[in-house]
Amino acid sequence: MEPEVKGGSFVIDSIGWDRVVTPEDRTEEQAMIAETTEQFIENEVLPRDGELEKLDYKLTVELIRKAGELGLLGVDVPEAYGGLGLDKVSSTLIAEKLAKGSSFALSVGAHVGIGTLPIVFFGTPEQKRRYLPDLAAGTKIAAYCLTEPSSGSDALGAKTTAKLSEDGSHYVLNGTKQFITNAGFADVFIVYAKIDGLQFTAFIVERTMEGVSVGPEEKKMGIKGSSTCPLILDEVRVPVGNLLGEPGRGHVIAFNILNIGRFKLAAGCVGAAKEAIALSAAYANGRTQFGKPISSFPLIGEKLADMNIVTYVLESMVYRTAGLVDSILRDIDHNATDAGVRSAKGIAEYALECSINKVFGTEALDFVADEGVQIHGGYGFIQEYKIERIYRDSRINRIFEGTNEINRLLIPGTLLKKALKGELPLMEKAQSVQESMLEPSFRGSVEEEAPFAQEKRLLETAKRLFLLVGGQAVQKYGVKLEDEQEVLARLADIMIRIYAMESALLRAEKINAVSGPERGALASAMASVYAHEAFVAVELAARQAIAAMAAGDQLALLLSVLRKWTRHTPCDTIALKRRIAAKVINAERYVVT
Repeated sequence: MEPEVKGGSFVIDSIGWDRVVTPEDRTEEQAMIAETTEQFIENEVLPRDGELEKLDYKLTVELIRKAGELGLLGVDVPEAYGGLGLDKVSSTLIAEKLAKGSSFALSVGAHVGIGTLPIVFFGTPEQKRRYLPDLAAGTKIAAYCLTEPSSGSDALGAKTTAKLSEDGSHYVLNGTKQFITNAGFADVFIVYAKIDGLQFTAFIVERTMEGVSVGPEEKKMGIKGSSTCPLILDEVRVPVGNLLGEPGRGHVIAFNILNIGRFKLAAGCVGAAKEAIALSAAYANGRTQFGKPISSFPLIGEKLADMNIVTYVLESMVYRTAGLVDSILRDIDHNATDAGVRSAKGIAEYALECSINKVFGTEALDFVADEGVQIHGGYGFIQEYKIERIYRDSRINRIFEGTNEINRLLIPGTLLKKALKGELPLMEKAQSVQESMLEPSFRGSVEEEAPFAQEKRLLETAKRLFLLVGGQAVQKYGVKLEDEQEVLARLADIMIRIYAMESALLRAEKINAVSGPERGALASAMASVYAHEAFVAVELAARQAIAAMAAGDQLALLLSVLRKWTRHTPCDTIALKRRIAAKVINAERYVVT
């Protein structure tokens, strides 16, 4: 089944607000799931936060099992295998609400996501019957083992080997996996190894198998309450029935599961950012300097506004992407023989959107956490205040699930591959844009235009700039474009901001259309501020890329086109941010309406 919206099509096409999923669309059932998760974190996890941060395996396992009893571990597991089989929005809500549980959220996230989903999507019916009911209940806990001491981003450079026994009954695995989340207490490991040192393949390995051992805990900067150990495989005999997927096709599982992992990581960033805003707004209201609360100072207000805006944009992107992924995975029969193939194809469809969410989300949370510390001043540097831990914990996210640098290369690279396969008319659109370079640009009168008219024009201009710069890059470098990482990174940054601008605007439009302009006023202000500020960043990235690719008359021509296309009337973002800040300060939390 073809998706309604093609992955990557946002750079060349436009859609209406009625075709995106937003947080405001949640059903009563989804709201109940979110509330159940919040209550679990508040009542069961946070009261024991200090113990968890001391790396208490027994307590972590106990709480994971309680989460399983509530159904929080089985949302992505089909009903036939003991799960709930719910939609991806429900799964996203759980990931977001768990974030307040800090390290515990990571333990659960690794279990339900990259630990369990390989079996959900790629396991045989027998493997699913054997493992999924226990994983959904939390009576067994999963871990994902891809990274090695000598291979991180270069996953296919793994040294762990698998050799088929002479009688063909099992594979013998040897090697070491590094930085494995949940390794200290996991029962089931998804392990990648090369059969005969050549065929990259996935295996389901059990802790009880002879030759499986776990090294010491790593001493980490943050996420101290999560287990991170090496997994050592010494002549481990793994039954042939535990080979996951097909021999030599482990990369299909690894990369597609990482796509989902990236998306879920962004959902967690939404939850952490919201908590940081609440902590910072409350502190700003309670902290008095020069005879008044620091929240009354405009520069503190601007920080809170910026934190709220970037979180609104991220939340808009995450739930839009959840809707896209759900649209393509919801009808897969997990008992069918082609379930793995269809799952891989479906997830791959939105691979670049997942990478965009990961990069934007992790960098947004880092920004929010950093500003939160700044608002707290010296107290933000003290462990007694949770903002200090949010700051430390957030730093790993830009490294997890593929570094942001790797993801920045994947974003335009994936788009180009889709174009070369004929899945998107990218080059045709780029050619059309290049042919229109000398045409006059229409800007119109802002005062007489409909709502979001200028912001939409900025968005469309950003898309034209991407096609202009991307087309120039393909023409100049051809197949060697992959070596021009600085240019690719700037193309990725333009794509990220396009997706972010569009998601924020579409959500604001939807709130206005469904709930009315008064209720949509704050979302409109945030979408407008972000669109104007992101456009400036798009222009800079385009200018830098053009300067790297062109010289002489061609450079002069391209820069003149850039100046012509980017000319616009700026909006008063300072006034809009004051309005946004007032709402955040009054509510002492993240706000949208």
